[in-house]
Amino acid sequence: MTATGCERSEEGIAHECSPMEAVRTTTIDVTTVTDSGAVVHVTPDAAGAAVVVHRIDGLEPESETVVELPDPTDPATVHQLVIRTLARPSGDRRCVFATVNDVHFGELGAGQIDDLEQGPIRRAAPGAEPYPEVMNRSAVAEMQAIDPDAVIVKGDLSLDGAEEEWAAFEKCYREPFGDLLHVVRGNHDSYRHQDAYAGDQRIDLPGITIALLDTAIPGATTGNITSEQIEWLDALAAEATNPVITMGHHQQWIAGTSADPTESRRSDDYFGLHPDASDRLDEVCARRTSILAYTAGHTHRHRVRTMTRSGAPSIEVGCTKDFPGTWAEYRVFDGGIMQVVHRMSSPEALAWSEPCRALYSDFGVDYGSYALGALTDRCFVIPLR
Repeated sequence: MTATGCERSEEGIAHECSPMEAVRTTTIDVTTVTDSGAVVHVTPDAAGAAVVVHRIDGLEPESETVVELPDPTDPATVHQLVIRTLARPSGDRRCVFATVNDVHFGELGAGQIDDLEQGPIRRAAPGAEPYPEVMNRSAVAEMQAIDPDAVIVKGDLSLDGAEEEWAAFEKCYREPFGDLLHVVRGNHDSYRHQDAYAGDQRIDLPGITIALLDTAIPGATTGNITSEQIEWLDALAAEATNPVITMGHHQQWIAGTSADPTESRRSDDYFGLHPDASDRLDEVCARRTSILAYTAGHTHRHRVRTMTRSGAPSIEVGCTKDFPGTWAEYRVFDGGIMQVVHRMSSPEALAWSEPCRALYSDFGVDYGSYALGALTDRCFVIPLR
């Protein structure tokens, strides 16, 4: 959110101000919350000032704590944040795994739509390292720090499925994670009918089974889950002894969950999973209560909706390559799964991602709000069903 001196938001930010102070803007984002802590990113109002990262630890689960942070450009101004921690699922912690999506190796212009000149379009400075390399290297370093049992990449590894783009992806991700890495393609990886990274995958970890679905339609931007894939998922969920979480690249179509008519209308051209496939996914989730959720990428946003028949959550995780520049951690307990979205916080990642808030503004889009979503869209507990 943007604190203008005397406002309060759902993120829990409030502070006192005078009328003069109200013209200043310091952007304060509670980007991550867990059962024991939080991460806050503070962007000073001074042009070009670096983002300040605050890590708050040692909190109690399912509790509220007031935290005071000085303004980076005016220490006399103090921002008060009410941090609300998540409940910790019951039982033992069984494993932890990480995901990324929309990493886009080979991309040269963030915010560019087709050949349109509107933007703004951000590019790396001449001679500088390509920004997908910067952002993904930071994601890998942060994921390594949690020692994951698996790393799942949910599509759009590349800009156009070029061999050199996939090679850059493999160098960044395969070398550090090896057999822990599981990858499925997205639409950017199959524009020219490529078949690398194709096919559904079953990934068994302690306490959880992951059903990774190939939702790409070669040559198209839209997605699908065929009847054969649904049969595969149904059989997997029927025999699995652990809870199941499904993952794929394209987001689900769910009637009545958006005020945007292009999203609400049932259409063969829906930008995510075809409505028929979306309904089939909901139906199998209703039939197999071992399936806890479906989580996707593709939209470059953080959002959680509820499936119509099953009531299972349908989750979208933002992209790695620009604002806010994220990856997702899943902590698996006997009594549920905690999703924790992290914003990459290396200085070089923040220097790139922060100005990307303004992408697509020429189209009247508030990309910062769209991409970040609410805190409850990023960090939450997925219960057993």
